[in-house]
Amino acid sequence: MKKLSMEELNRLSVEDYKEIEKNPIALILDNVRSLNNVGSAFRTSDAFLVKKIFLCGITGQPPHREIQKTALGATESVDWKHYESTLDAIKLLKKEGYEICVLEQASHSTPLNEFAPKPGKPYAFVFGNEVFGVEEDVVLAADQVLEIPQFGTKHSLNISVSIGITLWDMVSKTYGFK
Repeated sequence: MKKLSMEELNRLSVEDYKEIEKNPIALILDNVRSLNNVGSAFRTSDAFLVKKIFLCGITGQPPHREIQKTALGATESVDWKHYESTLDAIKLLKKEGYEICVLEQASHSTPLNEFAPKPGKPYAFVFGNEVFGVEEDVVLAADQVLEIPQFGTKHSLNISVSIGITLWDMVSKTYGFK
């Protein structure tokens, strides 16, 4: 066993990435304050062929040095748009047939491991502010609330970790790995 070189990984070029069919998944970042978390969302979205990222409210936008530090170029490959209002992004996605899933600790949430997405159906996953979580009006506008089960003393996971867990779970349950 040996570590693979960059050439052996056979990654897509940015141009090829833009042309390849994406998974029908959108991310919505609701007032995410950390630019490193925004960059990580781009990098993880690139890895799982996310169709688009919606940067809402105070969420930072490319180009920015701190976003680029963790995105490592994924701001060039992953499609994105900024909305002042998270609810406006949700309305647009609902019109396009997306099911809106908020990742939040809430009453009547569904544990992520029990979430049964329908293959081929488009889903948008909403991740909130690092301190305050997803805004209450956004939670109420969602089709469902998902929660990543946790067992330790802390009350939450970092948003970049939550995005990685959620996207891996979604892709493994529905689209498989190409």
